[in-house]
Amino acid sequence: MSKRVDKISRSRNPERGDQYRYEHWLVDNQVYFITARCRDQFPAFASEAAKAVFWKQFDKYTDEFGFTPWVTSLVDNHYHTLGYLRIGGALPKMMQRLHGSVAKLVNDLLPVRLTPFWRDEEGKSYFDGCIRDEKQARLAYRYTLTQSVRHGIVRDWRLYRHTHVNVQLEPAIRRSHELKAFLDDVPYKRYQKPK
Repeated sequence: MSKRVDKISRSRNPERGDQYRYEHWLVDNQVYFITARCRDQFPAFASEAAKAVFWKQFDKYTDEFGFTPWVTSLVDNHYHTLGYLRIGGALPKMMQRLHGSVAKLVNDLLPVRLTPFWRDEEGKSYFDGCIRDEKQARLAYRYTLTQSVRHGIVRDWRLYRHTHVNVQLEPAIRRSHELKAFLDDVPYKRYQKPK
């Protein structure tokens, strides 16, 4: 059975050149991967005080909007999180509140304000992806879990205090299958075998 997918975008044009526009998919009862980066890869979270601000606001707004993080990792200029969202329509407001409050409070700590605070090279303030299946969930979990190792911060992710595991992988996968929280009927091109 197919899930209802509401789509929002900052662009009114469905395509630009040979690329489709970027859209946020709002899907109820869904596992999401979310990531965001500071503008120009600025290390706004280099200090422990800035990281503390992020975690306080992250915990506050994920709880308020019903996002259950499985695993989240924060480094000096970006973060990744993988988790379950019960109501897809809550995603934009959650991200607006989280990012707005973190930008304001971390900017209060910086010697020079970073505005806009959240931006990647394409001008997006964050990326969210609906997890299609167990394989993609496992890959995204490992990717997030080992972020500190990939960035050369530590040799073992367990030694990095800014990688938070809220739900172990196996129970998260089991529960997602029970809830039918994957977007199984929408193929993900990256994981498709060529014909």
